[in-house]
Amino acid sequence: MYLRFAYSRLKPESVDKFQKVYSDKIIPRLEKVPGCLYCGLIVTEPDHSEGFSITLWDTIENQEEYEKSGLYQENVNEIRDFLSGTSDQKIMLSDDFKLEYVSLPKEPEVRSYTTIAQSKDIISSQDNEFIANLKLVTIKVQPEKLVEFRKIYEEEIMPALKNVKGCRFAVLTESLEYTNELISITFWDSENDMENYGNSGKFDELNDKVKHTYTGVYRWKMAIEKEKSKQAVTSDDLQIKYYRLLTGKSFR
Repeated sequence: MYLRFAYSRLKPESVDKFQKVYSDKIIPRLEKVPGCLYCGLIVTEPDHSEGFSITLWDTIENQEEYEKSGLYQENVNEIRDFLSGTSDQKIMLSDDFKLEYVSLPKEPEVRSYTTIAQSKDIISSQDNEFIANLKLVTIKVQPEKLVEFRKIYEEEIMPALKNVKGCRFAVLTESLEYTNELISITFWDSENDMENYGNSGKFDELNDKVKHTYTGVYRWKMAIEKEKSKQAVTSDDLQIKYYRLLTGKSFR
C-alpha cells in the first residue's frame, strides 16, 4: 500500500468551502480512479492553517498514472482559491521582447510514502468516525538502524498501541523522496483519547524504545534539553502535529 500526501497552507476562513468542494467533487472523481483505496481531507487542529489530502493506493504505478492523467491538476484547480500564501513568480520574455514577471499558480507539496507496517484493522467507509483524529509523528532514523527501528515498531510498539484506549489503527510509512524519513500515523476514537495517550506517559515510554535509532542530531538535541532545560531546535526534530478528518471515504 502507498500513501500520498498533498500538503498545503490554508486560508482558515475558507476551510468549510474547501470541505464541500472536496466532498462534492474530488471524492467522486477519486472513487473512479483505478487503484485508489481511500481519500480524506485532514486539517491541523485547532488553527486549520495546514491541510492534507491523503490518498491510499494499491500500487505506486496507480498513483503515478493518476498524476499523469491530468485529473490531479483538475482537482488542484478546484481548491486553489482556498490555499494560503502568495504565488511564486518567474521572469519571462513577452511577445514584444520585454521582461515581465508572471505569477505561477499555488501548488500543494506532494510527498509519497510506502507502508512498511500497519495494524490488521482496515479503514472502513461504514465506520468513518473512528478516523476523525490523527496523530502524525515524523521520524528520521540512522540508516544502519532502520531495520532495527522497524522490528521494534512491529513487535513492541504496535502491540502496545492496540491496548491503548481509543487507538483504532496504526501505520508506519517510509518516504520515497527523503532518505530515512518515516511517519507513524495513529487514528483515534476521540481527541480526548489521543490527548490522554500523550499525557499518560505511554508515548514517552514507547518512544524510549526506539529513540536510540534516531539521527545523531536528534539524539544530541534531546541530551541538551535534559541538561540545560532549553529547547534546541534542529531539522531532525521529532515532529508531532494533531489533525482532524473533515471528510473522507474508503473505496473498498
